[in-house]
Amino acid sequence: MKINRTGSAHWEGGLKDGKGTVSTQSGALKDHPYGFNTRFDDKPGTNPEELLGAAHAGCFTMALSNILGEAGLTAESMDTSAKVNFEKLDSGYAITSVHLDLKAKVPGADPAKFEELATKAKLNCPVSKLFNAQITMSAKLV
Repeated sequence: MKINRTGSAHWEGGLKDGKGTVSTQSGALKDHPYGFNTRFDDKPGTNPEELLGAAHAGCFTMALSNILGEAGLTAESMDTSAKVNFEKLDSGYAITSVHLDLKAKVPGADPAKFEELATKAKLNCPVSKLFNAQITMSAKLV
């Protein structure tokens, strides 16, 4: 089974004076603003790093829910944040790491087993795998 989901971006202008919007196929985001000032300053709007963080936190938490279920456990609650580190390197800007911070209530879970299951989810959720994925592209001028 193959599922396709789409996110899109629109941009006008230069890097620092330009502005853009991002949208999702589902409509959860519709023409949501982003730009240099939302990425490098704390202006209202979003940026690619926080969107990746939300996607990673959501994917990891869903994967862990599945893995817990396979182990006969059910979470009462799980809260995950993903801190995406975006740094300027000698070679240019790069996302250098992501730190997942999970706080969970899982009745009957042994701490060591829970750590093992969470590690399995971290390694195997599709967004974790994306950070090492092949990226393809098509580009054309219109």
